[in-house]
Amino acid sequence: MPSTEIHRSLIEQAAKGNAQAMKELYRLYSRAMYNVCCRIMSNRTDAEDMLQEVFIDVFAKLSSFRFESTFGAWIKRIAVNKCINELRRAKVQLEYADTHIQEPSDDADTDYEEDTTLSVERIKNAMGLLPDGYRVVFSLYMLEGYDHDEISAILNISSSTSKTQLLRAKKKLIELMRTSQEIPSIPL
Repeated sequence: MPSTEIHRSLIEQAAKGNAQAMKELYRLYSRAMYNVCCRIMSNRTDAEDMLQEVFIDVFAKLSSFRFESTFGAWIKRIAVNKCINELRRAKVQLEYADTHIQEPSDDADTDYEEDTTLSVERIKNAMGLLPDGYRVVFSLYMLEGYDHDEISAILNISSSTSKTQLLRAKKKLIELMRTSQEIPSIPL
C-alpha cells in the first residue's frame, strides 16, 4: 500500500461525516499537529486554539483531500498556514530584514559549547524567547523541514530574508544559551 493510501478508508468515512472516523483521525494526528502549532505559536494556549482551528478546517475540507500526498503532510500544511495566518491576523510584527549577514565561521563560537549544557527543555525554552520572525523561520526550516524557497512562499518574503532570519535565530539561540544557565521555563 503506497504511503498516500494510509488510512484511506478512515479518511473516506470521516469525509462522509462518520464521527468515530473523525475521532480516530484526531487521535492519530493531533499530537504531531499540536507540536507543529507549539513551535510556531510559542505558547500552549495559542497552540491549543490553533490545533482546534486546524481540525475544524481539516474536517470541513476533508472531501477535497485527493490522496496526492500523505494525509499527515496535508494536515501539516494546513496547520502551518493556519498558525502563520493567525500570527499575521494578530498583527505580530515579524522581524524580517532583507539584509545579508555573513555566516559565522565554524570556529567563531566554539567556546560556548564548553560551558553550555544543551537539553531539549532548555532549547525549547530558549526558542520561546526568540522574536516571532526568528522563531517562525527557525521552526519551519529546522523542525518542519521546509527549504528557504518554501518558507519564502509561505511567509511572502524573499529567500534571502528567510536565510537571514535563520542565521539570526541561530545566533540568538546561541546567545540565549550562553548567557543564561537557567533559562526560565515557559509553556510550549
